[in-house]
Amino acid sequence: MSKRINTKKTTVKTVSTEIKDAVEKTEVVSTAEEKKKADKPKAEEKKKADKPKAEEKKKADKPKAEKKKKADEPKEEPKEKADKLKEEPKKKADKPKEESKKKVAKSKTVTRKRAVRSKTVTEEKVAEPKTTTKKKTVRSKAATKEKADATKEKIAEIEEEAATLKTTVEQNIPMEQPDLGPRRSVAFIGSECYPFVKTGGLGDVMSALPKALAKLNLDVKVILPRYKCIPQEYQEKMEYRGSFYMNLCSDGKQYYVGIMEYQEDGVVYDFIDNDEFFSWGNPYTNLIDDIPKFCYFAKASLAALNYLDWTPDVVHCHDWQAALVPLYLRTSFSDTDVGRAIAVLTIHNLRFQGIYDRKMIQYWSGLPDYVFNKDCLTQNWLDANMLKGGIDYCNKVTTVSNTYAEEIQTEEYGEGLAEHLRYHQNKILGIVNGIDTDIWNPATDKLLASNYDAESVIKNKKVNKKALQEALGLDVDENKMVIGLISRLTNQKGLDLVNDVIPGIMDGNTQVVVLGTGDSQYEDTFRYYENKYKGSFCAYIAYNENVAHNIYAGCDALLVPSRFEPCGLTQLISMRYGAVPIVRETGGLKDTVQPYNVFENTGNGFTFDRYESGLLYDAINRAKTLYFENRKCWDDMVIRDMNKDVSWEKSAKQYKDMYVGLTPRY
Repeated sequence: MSKRINTKKTTVKTVSTEIKDAVEKTEVVSTAEEKKKADKPKAEEKKKADKPKAEEKKKADKPKAEKKKKADEPKEEPKEKADKLKEEPKKKADKPKEESKKKVAKSKTVTRKRAVRSKTVTEEKVAEPKTTTKKKTVRSKAATKEKADATKEKIAEIEEEAATLKTTVEQNIPMEQPDLGPRRSVAFIGSECYPFVKTGGLGDVMSALPKALAKLNLDVKVILPRYKCIPQEYQEKMEYRGSFYMNLCSDGKQYYVGIMEYQEDGVVYDFIDNDEFFSWGNPYTNLIDDIPKFCYFAKASLAALNYLDWTPDVVHCHDWQAALVPLYLRTSFSDTDVGRAIAVLTIHNLRFQGIYDRKMIQYWSGLPDYVFNKDCLTQNWLDANMLKGGIDYCNKVTTVSNTYAEEIQTEEYGEGLAEHLRYHQNKILGIVNGIDTDIWNPATDKLLASNYDAESVIKNKKVNKKALQEALGLDVDENKMVIGLISRLTNQKGLDLVNDVIPGIMDGNTQVVVLGTGDSQYEDTFRYYENKYKGSFCAYIAYNENVAHNIYAGCDALLVPSRFEPCGLTQLISMRYGAVPIVRETGGLKDTVQPYNVFENTGNGFTFDRYESGLLYDAINRAKTLYFENRKCWDDMVIRDMNKDVSWEKSAKQYKDMYVGLTPRY
């Protein structure tokens, strides 16, 4: 028995010796500074280690179950080697327990074992401060690392803030503005302007051109009559700017002039208010009423500029309704500030000239007698021509296309003023119109079934075609060719040619859509065709903006076979929406539509020259042949049309150059 106990002692000593060696190895790893810091904890741990020994002796007398539970509790070793060294004495200690059958030996062995374990625990606790110190050192290193990282992050943040401040400072530095050239002030005077009131192309020009000029550094003001038909949403936004009384007639009769102002897109709109002249529902009624109305409007517009103390460099008047403005500038207002302005007159349609009895115009205008001569206002001895007088007294005459500027000097298109215009040919200039590409934009048009641009036109135009066919009662078939016609129904628009060719083009593969109002003979003819070709022909005898947008987007081609066309906006809008124009080579149609060349696959439409129904029929058949037999070339032309620049940008620059040339400043 004693030998076994001695063996146990030797084993325990060996174990403790090995543990000490392991601890020494760990001490070698730690630095000199760590050893100094670890000395204090060692002393404290030795004192603490004595207490567990006494406590262990007392606990040896407790029941075996408690000793076993406490003996089985896991202990934390500093390293893996210590764990292995601890497991070996456990195994060796378990053998004498199993072999020993006597109670005395068992109790002594347990006591010895407990004592040895308490020593081991003490030694382990002595080693623990070193590992704790090492952990603290590692933690301190990690903390130092974290602080360094945090410092780096703060430096990075400071650098970012400095960069942000630098960019902010750079942004605050005023950037160089693009040179928009010399600045001029221009007053537009006309009888209509979209969206307030519109009956034709004049309303579109009066709307889009001032906005385009405002973007080119021009100070623009538009003067209009305040019609009662102007939508209430605009009437409510107008601001009162003042009122006065003005002499109008030759007998000195005075009339009230009120000024209401509205601003939008950098343009100021001043409305001349007088219920006696502008209380009618429509802007134009009949010539007897319109002559006094527009005599008053021309003089009141210049008087309003003087009242507002706004002196323009250029007064730009439009058509016969404002044609008396140049005469008033050089007569009644010659001694005022506004009388120094340059006068420009734009002819949108030479057919309408404001011709009426000379005595009536002389009374209502109050103009001096010397302007009523054969070279100015007088025409055919008894009549007065307001447009003729404006041409004579203005500094510059413009038309809405180059070709039309040449055509109006011929007897065929001169409307009785060819000789007068040839006399003033040196001051005639043609500038083609554009369209407002913000309003007419298939990519953003909310009235369409499917929006599209040049890249998606081939796919999405089919969706709009189907929607158009369904809405207007046509047979729904995307393979049929849809031809549109949007126009005032008058003989100027070539509708007699259209009536002649309709029976020939209705072949079962073609559909025709007509939109517009006008002469009853054309309205009735198109209604007849609608009844005859049900499912293939639609006559929409009215003007509906929603239907117009959908026809542009849904049809494959658009007819514009005009007898004469000063400019024409229909063909420009049709190209913008990917509808191929079929036009007669006249006026602005000739300037804007390049004929298709089948050999080079160039051009953006189909044209004919002489005013003959057979040539229109041939142009339509050429378009149909390309559409049905060579769809790739057709699609190429559609994409070319959509990419064509039809905006006001180029035309507005030409107008600005003209203004600057007329008002040199030395």
